[in-house]
Amino acid sequence: MRKYMKRLCAGICLLLLCAGMTAFAEEATILKGVKIDGVDVSGMTRAEAVRALEAHEKEVGEQKISLKIGDETVEAGLSGFGITCSHAEAVDEALGIGRTGNIVKRYKDQKDLQHSGKEFALSWEVNERLVKSFVEENCTQFDREAENASLSRSNGEFQFVPGKQGLVLDVDGSVAAIMEHLSSGWSPDSEEHEIELKTRITEPEGSAEELASVKDLLGSFTTSFSTSSSNRCMNVSSGAEHINGTVLYPGESFSTYECVSPFTAENGYAMAGSYLNGEVVDSMGGGICQVSTTLYNAVLRAELEVTERSPHSMTVHYVELSEDAAIAGTYKDFKFVNSLSAPIYIEGYTTADKKITFNIYGKETRDSNRSISFESVKVSNVGGGTVLTENGGLPLGYKSVSKGQQGYVAELYKVVKVNGVETERIKVNKSTYKGSNRVVTYGTAGDPVLSENLRAAIALQDEALADANIAALVPPAPDPAPAE
Repeated sequence: MRKYMKRLCAGICLLLLCAGMTAFAEEATILKGVKIDGVDVSGMTRAEAVRALEAHEKEVGEQKISLKIGDETVEAGLSGFGITCSHAEAVDEALGIGRTGNIVKRYKDQKDLQHSGKEFALSWEVNERLVKSFVEENCTQFDREAENASLSRSNGEFQFVPGKQGLVLDVDGSVAAIMEHLSSGWSPDSEEHEIELKTRITEPEGSAEELASVKDLLGSFTTSFSTSSSNRCMNVSSGAEHINGTVLYPGESFSTYECVSPFTAENGYAMAGSYLNGEVVDSMGGGICQVSTTLYNAVLRAELEVTERSPHSMTVHYVELSEDAAIAGTYKDFKFVNSLSAPIYIEGYTTADKKITFNIYGKETRDSNRSISFESVKVSNVGGGTVLTENGGLPLGYKSVSKGQQGYVAELYKVVKVNGVETERIKVNKSTYKGSNRVVTYGTAGDPVLSENLRAAIALQDEALADANIAALVPPAPDPAPAE
């Protein structure tokens, strides 16, 4: 009898449970104890649950995550990654809990809800394009090149300077790490809001042993700037300082322009005379070409490979023809390569008596009985003639002369001797320097006949005849009075 009564009570409970479930189904609300991604959706309709999850999605977008790049950290807002989640499936599951399946399953699910509740997870997704854009714009700034081991020189002695590792961000690998973290197993309640981005360590070149071989003077050259203005002296000294201490490993190239620029006051330069289109004008850094020229000659004597060199538009006074190397904007540069099998060190300095010197040190491998020298050879003259002109606004008898400059075509040769006997003569370069004409200007305002005669002499470009016409204008000196 007791067994029968128990079964009857259980049956009544099930009937009541079913009646209750039917009522809940008609109201289409989520049973108590259900959460979606931490959001309590108990008693909510579908629309209410969707709105709650949309608000949750917005809150999640305001969260920050930390991106680690080596020792640096960048914070990123998830909204910037376009983070979204899919609501529909989670809401359907939440509505169905305790309402789907057979009577036993629904009864069990409801009991479980009453006891421990039920939470559904959302699947979060981010926009890979936005992630990559953020990484490229905000995380690659911490890339740093490896600093090769180097040398410093003081009191005639070299000291070793250890190198430093470089760090390069792997953009694609870092994007993949972020996508994986936010798409697989991550939730807004997670305590892990830091992602280690993918980086690549680059090792510096050089060791103390390798740089210990840098001790021999391979090439040296000195020029004087004793006639320079104070501003030009400053520019020459600044240029030497920028280059001083440069170490080049085998195969590395050197650009003088890149090393000494920008030509600003902050970088140690001032306005001084320089060549522009065949004329002398003031420019910031004027005189820097004497720096590149002096270095060029030291490089030639070290027998390194020159890859770019240009002559000046006109001759310079501090070296022989074809021994100069001009710098102008970005279209004229002096470049060379360390074509040796060991590192080189460039020492540059100026002295109180206004001289600039470059020394190139390395490992000497040339035969001791071999010597080199350089010869400048003038091939031909260019320009430098006389041009007669007139000025109708000035009176007859007026004459002015502007000084011209002779131009040249010249070649530079490297002469190689072994045991004092010449074995090779190698042309290094061929250079053309513009000449400027000597201009003679005559005044032609005055007597029409005399003016016409002077114009005729100018048309013939006959300076002697033009001068004779001017001389005719000067009255002869009176004879001296007889002595009493």
